[in-house]
Amino acid sequence: MTGAENMAEHCEDRAMASGHTATREKHRRELRVWDLPTRLFHWALVAAVAAAILSAELGVLAVHMLAGETVLILVLFRLVWGVVGSQTARFAEFVKGPGAIRDYLKRSRAGGEAAFTLGHNPLGALMVVALLLVLLVQAGSGLFTSDDILVDGPLVPLVSGATVALLSSLHRLLANGIFVLIGLHVAAVFFYLLVRKDNLIRPMLTGRKPLPARLAATEPRRAPAALALAILAASAGLVFLVLRTAG
Repeated sequence: MTGAENMAEHCEDRAMASGHTATREKHRRELRVWDLPTRLFHWALVAAVAAAILSAELGVLAVHMLAGETVLILVLFRLVWGVVGSQTARFAEFVKGPGAIRDYLKRSRAGGEAAFTLGHNPLGALMVVALLLVLLVQAGSGLFTSDDILVDGPLVPLVSGATVALLSSLHRLLANGIFVLIGLHVAAVFFYLLVRKDNLIRPMLTGRKPLPARLAATEPRRAPAALALAILAASAGLVFLVLRTAG
């Protein structure tokens, strides 16, 4: 083998080694942040809320009721999963006080690695909690609502007319609040995408989030998928039993 051939082979070996190192670095810097149950919950809730809104606008109230019951099941699941689920899904992991929010805002002005959070940031946590609580009240109140013409919620027979009127008004009022929260949520996602250059959508699809080059972190602890299925089944069973009680 000639000297030129030896040098070429050596350069090729170094390039391959460098490529493997770069590949390892790429994988090392991308962590599995969101587990499958959390991601499935997120997109299922998006679909259920969209179905509830669209069916209400079209006057297809049977579908609206079903979509609302689905939202209730999903929110109940998420509330429990937020206590016993995977690390990044737990409320204790991302719901912080005013001091943490001020600190995050200060780090956000600095940008880059200083503003990096593994899961929800403290501002995102406020939106998560607000959406869950509003959707819980909205779906729950929907069980007691009446249009005073054709359609009554399944739990209307269990309460007084005054309670039905109150909860029906609350249900209609919160519908506007949900539109506001959804608009703020979508605006925030696009702000982070276009201004902060932080894609929040991709990790909720793939589960993986890029890690800044000089930042060390370990993958969050994940709860078993079987536990998620058990919680979902229990949530669905509870809603079914409540509805059956009224029927």
